Amino acid sequence: MKVINLSKALNNINDFWRPRIAAEANGQHFRIAKLKDEFVWHAHADEDEVFIVLKGTLTVKFRDGDKTVREGELLVIPAGVEHCPVADEE
Repeated sequence: MKVINLSKALNNINDFWRPRIAAEANGQHFRIAKLKDEFVWHAHADEDEVFIVLKGTLTVKFRDGDKTVREGELLVIPAGVEHCPVADEE
Protein backbone atom coordinates (compact mmCIF):
# COMPACT_ATOMS: atom_id res chain seq x y z
CA MET A 1 0.00 0.00 0.00
CA LYS A 2 1.28 3.41 -0.93
CA VAL A 3 -0.10 6.86 -0.18
CA ILE A 4 -0.02 9.03 -3.30
CA ASN A 5 0.03 12.80 -3.03
CA LEU A 6 -1.74 13.96 -6.18
CA SER A 7 -0.50 17.54 -5.91
CA LYS A 8 3.12 16.39 -5.81
CA ALA A 9 2.53 13.95 -8.65
CA LEU A 10 1.02 16.73 -10.77
CA ASN A 11 4.04 18.96 -10.07
CA ASN A 12 6.17 16.36 -11.89
CA ILE A 13 4.09 16.70 -15.06
CA ASN A 14 5.19 19.41 -17.48
CA ASP A 15 3.16 18.65 -20.59
CA PHE A 16 -0.57 18.73 -21.25
CA TRP A 17 -2.93 15.92 -22.28
CA ARG A 18 -0.43 13.15 -21.49
CA PRO A 19 -1.98 11.13 -18.65
CA ARG A 20 0.33 9.27 -16.27
CA ILE A 21 -0.71 6.25 -14.23
CA ALA A 22 -0.82 7.29 -10.57
CA ALA A 23 -2.20 4.01 -9.22
CA GLU A 24 -3.90 0.76 -10.18
CA ALA A 25 -6.72 -1.16 -8.49
CA ASN A 26 -8.69 -4.17 -9.72
CA GLY A 27 -7.07 -3.86 -13.14
CA GLN A 28 -8.17 -0.23 -13.50
CA HIS A 29 -5.68 2.59 -13.94
CA PHE A 30 -6.04 5.88 -12.11
CA ARG A 31 -4.44 8.45 -14.39
CA ILE A 32 -3.57 12.04 -13.67
CA ALA A 33 -2.92 14.75 -16.22
CA LYS A 34 -2.57 18.46 -16.66
CA LEU A 35 -5.01 19.88 -19.18
CA LYS A 36 -4.98 23.11 -21.16
CA ASP A 37 -6.77 24.17 -24.34
CA GLU A 38 -8.94 21.79 -26.34
CA PHE A 39 -8.39 18.07 -26.83
CA VAL A 40 -9.87 16.10 -29.74
CA TRP A 41 -13.37 14.69 -30.16
CA HIS A 42 -13.27 11.03 -29.18
CA ALA A 43 -15.12 8.16 -27.52
CA HIS A 44 -14.03 5.07 -25.62
CA ALA A 45 -15.81 2.02 -27.01
CA ASP A 46 -15.41 -0.34 -24.06
CA GLU A 47 -14.89 1.78 -20.97
CA ASP A 48 -16.35 4.71 -19.11
CA GLU A 49 -14.13 7.75 -18.57
CA VAL A 50 -14.02 9.72 -15.32
CA PHE A 51 -12.79 13.29 -14.99
CA ILE A 52 -12.07 14.52 -11.45
CA VAL A 53 -11.07 18.18 -11.30
CA LEU A 54 -8.53 18.94 -8.58
CA LYS A 55 -7.88 22.53 -9.64
CA GLY A 56 -9.54 24.86 -12.11
CA THR A 57 -12.50 24.15 -14.38
CA LEU A 58 -13.04 21.67 -17.18
CA THR A 59 -15.67 21.94 -19.88
CA VAL A 60 -16.61 18.74 -21.65
CA LYS A 61 -18.34 19.24 -24.97
CA PHE A 62 -20.95 16.75 -26.09
CA ARG A 63 -22.83 16.74 -29.38
CA ASP A 64 -26.00 17.79 -27.53
CA GLY A 65 -24.49 20.37 -25.13
CA ASP A 66 -21.66 21.03 -22.69
CA LYS A 67 -21.01 20.08 -19.06
CA THR A 68 -18.83 22.14 -16.72
CA VAL A 69 -16.83 20.33 -14.06
CA ARG A 70 -15.48 22.54 -11.29
CA GLU A 71 -12.85 22.05 -8.62
CA GLY A 72 -13.84 19.18 -6.34
CA GLU A 73 -16.34 17.73 -8.82
CA LEU A 74 -16.29 14.70 -11.10
CA LEU A 75 -18.01 13.63 -14.28
CA VAL A 76 -18.49 10.05 -15.52
CA ILE A 77 -18.79 9.70 -19.29
CA PRO A 78 -20.32 6.36 -20.32
CA ALA A 79 -18.56 4.16 -22.85
CA GLY A 80 -19.32 5.07 -26.45
CA VAL A 81 -20.28 8.70 -25.77
CA GLU A 82 -18.37 11.11 -28.01
CA HIS A 83 -16.89 14.07 -26.14
CA CYS A 84 -14.24 16.79 -26.32
CA PRO A 85 -12.64 18.09 -23.09
CA VAL A 86 -11.56 21.74 -22.92
CA ALA A 87 -9.58 23.54 -20.22
CA ASP A 88 -9.27 27.27 -20.83
CA GLU A 89 -6.51 27.49 -18.22
CA GLU A 90 -4.16 24.91 -16.76
